Amino acid sequence: MLFRPTTEADLDRVVACTVDEPISWIPADRYLAELAEGMYRPQWTWIAEDGDRVMARALWWGQSDSTHPIALDCLYVDASVPDRAAVAAELLTAGLRAFGEQGASKPPLYNLTLPNGWRADPAVSAALAWRRQAALAAGLTDEVERLRFEWTPDLGVPASRGRLTFTDASDEEFLEVFRRIAEGSLDAETRRNLAAKGAEATARHEMDFYLDCPGEREWWRIVHTPEGAVAGLAIPSATPYNPNVGYLGVVPELRGHGYVDDILAEITRIHAENGAELITATTDTTNAPMAAAFERAGYRNTQVRVLLSAPSD
Repeated sequence: MLFRPTTEADLDRVVACTVDEPISWIPADRYLAELAEGMYRPQWTWIAEDGDRVMARALWWGQSDSTHPIALDCLYVDASVPDRAAVAAELLTAGLRAFGEQGASKPPLYNLTLPNGWRADPAVSAALAWRRQAALAAGLTDEVERLRFEWTPDLGVPASRGRLTFTDASDEEFLEVFRRIAEGSLDAETRRNLAAKGAEATARHEMDFYLDCPGEREWWRIVHTPEGAVAGLAIPSATPYNPNVGYLGVVPELRGHGYVDDILAEITRIHAENGAELITATTDTTNAPMAAAFERAGYRNTQVRVLLSAPSD
């Protein structure tokens, strides 16, 4: 079997692949639309061929201005393949090796979207199982499960309790608060980064990530108590598709006062005042306090995401 990136000549065969399992996948119309925008690219789309048949396909995605792909969005292996996990693992390994040789600093993660309660559905569990096995074999061994939440205008805009103030600040000030918030974080990626490279590098990584997102830097806010003490951060952000909550947190010494509700409310108001019709957010399933805060703010839990990634250096 031949594993290779596609060319424009492969387009018809690429879009003809159809995932019939109950798991997230990218339909032809979305692939073609985002291919035109540079978010999918022939060189980021890999196939496994047996003669002239496409037996497997991997669709890696990035932002329009990305140099390297950011995430694997869709993994397909024809149902006739006896060991789908093995073929998928070879395909992923070939693609990830090529991205590394092209200068990618870290392999793109694999993002799978599942329905709530997926563990009780044997078909969904089976669809996830061989994909997870393939990702693990290809080196994507760190796994995080996240809840996706959504806000829409019919849910109402949370009122301000008036006990915190929100102001702009310099990048240096934001970086310092990112560093302070990382201490004791319940976010799995933050905890891994802290263990691997320390607080300063973790703060820089997280800040650079949000600076690179499509959201506006002018939305960012430092949070203060009435006495003027720094309480935390509010980072309204965006994906290429819609506004999202981005990042929020409270400094360790002020946790336990319910400030997370005020900060989330402020982020929601900023987006709502800018005309948002949909605000999305995610949090790890292990971060119960953050999930509870979304629920208190009226956000709806709509799906689950499983993220598989390479270990931090």
